[in-house]
Amino acid sequence: MAWDLDALIEKAQRRELLPENTIRELCNKAKELLLSEDNVRHVQAPVTVVGDVHGQFYDVLEIFRIGGQCPDTNYVFLGDYVDRGYYSVETITLLLCLKVRYPDRVTLVRGNHECRAVTQVYGFYNECCEKYKGGLVWSYFTDVFDYLVLAVVISDTILCIHGGLSPSLHTLDQIRVIDRFREIPHDGPMADLVWSDPQQVDGDEISGFTLSPRGAGYIFGEDVTRHFLEINGFGHICRAHQLCMEGYQILFDDMLSTVWSAPNYCYRVGNMASLLEIGPGLERYFNVFAACPDDQRTSDPQGGEVSFKALVQELLMEEDERKSKDFQKSYDSYSQNVALDVQDTGIVTNFRTSKTLSQYFI
Repeated sequence: MAWDLDALIEKAQRRELLPENTIRELCNKAKELLLSEDNVRHVQAPVTVVGDVHGQFYDVLEIFRIGGQCPDTNYVFLGDYVDRGYYSVETITLLLCLKVRYPDRVTLVRGNHECRAVTQVYGFYNECCEKYKGGLVWSYFTDVFDYLVLAVVISDTILCIHGGLSPSLHTLDQIRVIDRFREIPHDGPMADLVWSDPQQVDGDEISGFTLSPRGAGYIFGEDVTRHFLEINGFGHICRAHQLCMEGYQILFDDMLSTVWSAPNYCYRVGNMASLLEIGPGLERYFNVFAACPDDQRTSDPQGGEVSFKALVQELLMEEDERKSKDFQKSYDSYSQNVALDVQDTGIVTNFRTSKTLSQYFI
């Protein structure tokens, strides 16, 4: 088959699964391209910044309808492309196709979910196994994740990262020399960039860095943010990583902002989402949007959007060993519908599904 990226993009936009050998070739081309990009990528405004999308494929299509299609709009995606949503495979496939087709108009930053350990817990691994009958496609994608950039600087003024700052990183040059071509470690500067969070507490000033309750990274306040901006000559930090019910949040006298781009997160939270549109003069506008309308969603012919409650009811009706095993598999795949912490409390390495049904509805 001839390598026709435009045709592949059209198929990906229709949510058609590409053949496994095509995914392998796509990932190889993406790695070759990303290898030439530094840890810190410089782009010029105007540009549109996108936060977490988490496999919500139809909401990603809504992003392009609202923000403009590639290559008309220059996009910076801040990571967390997979897990939790129903269509992580289709989402990352489309974004990689666009990256390979328009390398100067699409930038993909690594998030904490672009990681083998995390994707084995929050759905992407199982989704790959179900849709491609094995784990090879998952390995192709996760190998690409090791090549994604760690930060973006917009017009020498705005720093974009997935998570937050690190006590080990004081200058941009220190980010430039990180060995990024590997699995995200549990701690250290690379982990901090994808796991850390800003925090503002009314009437209680946060000073310095404090270990994050997520179990990885740190929390930090206005003093750390101001110091980093002053040392590096930046005016603003833009990041993702945290759910914002209004779609975005601005902190520390407009020194830092969070952009969140997964509306109605996990199909149940009811939040808004936003795109951060940065104009030629570095003016910032949060374009807030809701979830893609139901009439623009195509039902999954393989029953991908089976409700979690239906799976529980089926288990209760027929509690034999086979049903229990099927439920275990489905529970992992559709973990976004149960009471997992939407803020991802740390890198979970020993996840087990409880056998007590009442615990699924905490």
